[in-house]
Amino acid sequence: MTTTANGPVDRRYDFVLLYDVKNGNPNGDPDAGNAPRSDPETGHGLVSDVSLKRKVRDFVSLLKTDPTTGEPEPGYRIYVKHHGVLEQFHREAYEAEGLALDESAKEKKLDNLQKARAWMCQTFYDIRTFGAVLTLDINCGQVRGPVQLTFSRSIDPITSLEESIVRKAVATQREADQQIEKHSQVTGTMGNKQIVPYGLYRAHGFVSPFLAADTGFTRADLDVFWQALQMMFDQDHSATRGEMATQKLVVFEHQSQLGNAPSHKLFERVTVVPNDPGRPPRQFSDYTVAVDSSDLPSGVSIDVRV
Repeated sequence: MTTTANGPVDRRYDFVLLYDVKNGNPNGDPDAGNAPRSDPETGHGLVSDVSLKRKVRDFVSLLKTDPTTGEPEPGYRIYVKHHGVLEQFHREAYEAEGLALDESAKEKKLDNLQKARAWMCQTFYDIRTFGAVLTLDINCGQVRGPVQLTFSRSIDPITSLEESIVRKAVATQREADQQIEKHSQVTGTMGNKQIVPYGLYRAHGFVSPFLAADTGFTRADLDVFWQALQMMFDQDHSATRGEMATQKLVVFEHQSQLGNAPSHKLFERVTVVPNDPGRPPRQFSDYTVAVDSSDLPSGVSIDVRV
């Protein structure tokens, strides 16, 4: 489909991403004690687009960082990164372009903002991919990204289990003294972990060539994005998330910029059906995934990855 040539993205793409979790929490809700997100009306599991973007950012950071120097390749720095201070990057943009931060003339302010915005897009992969609101005290404008993701929803309702766990140690001497006084020994610390035994999640995504032209998002950038969707969970293992894996990535490529068919009609061609509706699913093989490639609209092709 795409090539690694660093040319512009000149056509529209729509895609379906299927991934699953075993005995883990794919995306905890901080407003609900970090319980797995779910739809209270249907019981289906939810994963935010922000969660997936975080994994893409982390994978790209690993892929595009020189292991010997620890420095990212030009154009592949990450704007929203762990422990980052965003304003520092804005200041860096103005300094890199030789722009005055205290310019009072309105015309110069607008010109400076556009130059700073362009520098941010060229420098940070996640800005030219997903966009960003850069209107802090040091203003670099706003960027609408060409790649957009929906919230993920599980195919079936999920069951959230809260399991008790024990740490055979305590955090402070005060806790140790209290336990020794009560039990004549240090007994440890009780805690809990919330998991989903199994869930298969589905997300939809879109790539706009018009917004790609605005941010400088190239075919090489798009190839990196496809690679991230397929491999990001392999670099994100943790005890909390259990086992997560991308199971299928279905990409619809249009031959035109506007697209050759409505995205929702193309998404209907990807169906996921449980093999035994009466039994709770516990692995990907408990489902049958079908991609209907017959009678495709003119100008649309399908690439099934993973």
